[in-house]
This record gives sequence, C-alpha cells and structure tokens, in this order.
Amino acid sequence: MDYHSPASFAEASALAAKATGTTRFLAGGTDVLVQLRSDIVTPDTLIDIKKIGGVRDITRNADGSWTIGVAVTGAEMSEHPELGREWPGLVEAMDLIGSTQVQGRATLTGNLCNASPAADAVPAMVAAEVTISVTGPDGVREVPVEQIPTAPGRTSLAKGEVVSAVNVPARGANGGDAYLRFIPRTEMDIAVVGCGVNLRLDGETITEARVSLGAVAPTVLLVEDCAKAILGTTLDEAALDALAAAASAACNPINDKRGTIEFRTEVAGVLAKRAARIAYARAKGEKA
Repeated sequence: MDYHSPASFAEASALAAKATGTTRFLAGGTDVLVQLRSDIVTPDTLIDIKKIGGVRDITRNADGSWTIGVAVTGAEMSEHPELGREWPGLVEAMDLIGSTQVQGRATLTGNLCNASPAADAVPAMVAAEVTISVTGPDGVREVPVEQIPTAPGRTSLAKGEVVSAVNVPARGANGGDAYLRFIPRTEMDIAVVGCGVNLRLDGETITEARVSLGAVAPTVLLVEDCAKAILGTTLDEAALDALAAAASAACNPINDKRGTIEFRTEVAGVLAKRAARIAYARAKGEKA
C-alpha cells in the first residue's frame, strides 16, 4: 500500500488521478480504517488529507453561509455554538454517529462518501441544501449532496476527484431544521429509518421546505412530494397527514434483520411528522 500526505487538494487529486488499483482518502478514518483492519478493503493507495490547510476549520462566510472543512469531526461540530444554533438538525444528526470516541474522528465527508443508505448525516445535509466542493483534474466544482451517492457504497465522484469542502447555506430568518431516526437500541446503532426536515416560515405559513429520507431506498432520498404536502400550510393535522403519506409513498426499502419493508414504510411517515413539528417550532423561535 502506498501512503501519501499531500499539502493541497490539487496534489491529492493528482495523486488519485494517477493511482492504480483501489484508492481511498483518509479524513477521519472511522470507515476506511475499520474496513482496512477487517480486510473488507485494502487500498493500493491511501491519501491522507488531514494535513491540508483549512480541513479542520469551521468558517462563517460574509454572506452568512458556512464552510466546514472535510476533516472537521462530529465532536468539533457539536462544540461550535453558533453552528449548532443555526443548524441544530445538521449538528444533531452528526452527533448521532457512533460513540464518544467515534465522534472525535468521524466527519460529514466520510459519512457522505461511505455512501450508506442509512447514513445519519446525509439526510440532514440534503434537507439543509448542503453542497460540497469537489476538486478534480479539471478544477473545482460544486455539487448538491443528494447527487453524490448513487448506490450502496458507490458515489458519483470520478477518478481523481476528492471532496475539498462542505458548504452549508446561510440560515436566514424564520428557518428551522431537524433530524430524527429510529434505531432498535438506544444509541450506537444504524438507522432503520432517518428523516431530515428543513423549512422556512412567513408568519406561521411554510414558504420553503425540503424533506429527506434515509435507509428506505438504495440512496438517501430528497422527497419533493413531502415538501409540496406542507408548503403553504401552517403544519396543521391535514398537512402532517399528507406529509406522512408522501413519505411512506416514497419508500423503496428492503427487508432485513433490523426492519421489514412494511415497518420502514410506516415509520418513515411517523418520523416525517415528528421532524417537521420540531423544525417548525425552531423556525418560530420556540424550544423544540
């Protein structure tokens, strides 16, 4: 195995572009190192991006948006008071991943690029309309998070491309987000269903909405019908019922030892209603 520690994303991209065999990038390592030690994947080339400048920074930009470095850990996100106030759902989703020890290493980027349908941070990122910067042989491009996973364990990133930043929009006024999941145990388990909701209000009426579901299809879903169900409403019971129905209708889950198709489909609707209520309360400035 060839190990590299580049000083820039351009260098990391160039190394990956000319590498042969299996290539992996190392940011936090909670997936890559576990897979390596378990003989699931043994990379021919391992590119450690932790020493590139800015990868551990959380930066508020002049327009109110945020740039999160690709090696920022879940623990660092949870300890950042302003990010947590503006995007509590995103931070809470990341905080659900693993144990305290894992939180000290796990990253948004790793959770995304591992491409698990049950990833916790990804539905929250999709709901929040997060994009990523991707550095490749042809330069840097910005990609919506929902376009990255293409199948379990697979992404749309081309050879030589590496995620170089996570871009979170400005929160703006009267907005709120939330993420909820169902797991069989109380903690440190994989989501059976996950749901992220992000919305904005004018008075008490919902004017913008994004709803994302995890663990109910081969990839995390952005469900436009869920957004349509609550747009223009004050999130009354009729709107919540329509939201739940749209969430369940969008599901294409599998049967496995953690949950049946029928169970996942039902729980998706339940979680969508609960997450929407929390996001709505937060948008109104109420404690959720």
